[in-house]
Amino acid sequence: MTIHAFKMQLKPGVVDEYRRRHDEIWPELSALLSDSGIYDYSIFLDEDTLSLFAVLKLRADNSRDALPDHPVMKRWWDYMAPLMEVQPGNQPREWPLSLLFHMD
Repeated sequence: MTIHAFKMQLKPGVVDEYRRRHDEIWPELSALLSDSGIYDYSIFLDEDTLSLFAVLKLRADNSRDALPDHPVMKRWWDYMAPLMEVQPGNQPREWPLSLLFHMD
C-alpha cells in the first residue's frame, strides 16, 4: 500500500458545482478507480486559495498509470475541465505533496 497526495486548483466561483459533480460521481468512474487499485480517496478544499488537496491509497498491484488512457477517465476530465486548471487533454494539473508527518 502506498499513500499518494497531490494538489489541484479550482477556478473561482465553481466550488458548489465541483462538490455537486463529486457527490454524483459516475458509478463507472468509481468502479474504474477501485479496479485500478485506488481506495480511501479524499479531496479537501482550502477555501482561501481554492486549492484542492487529494489523498488516496494505492494497492501494491495498482494500475493508476493506465488511467489517463481510459475512455471513462478522459470523459470525466472533459466534464471537470471547465472547473479547474488542466493540462492539454484536460487532465487536471497536479502538484505532488511530500509527506512530512504521519501518525498511525
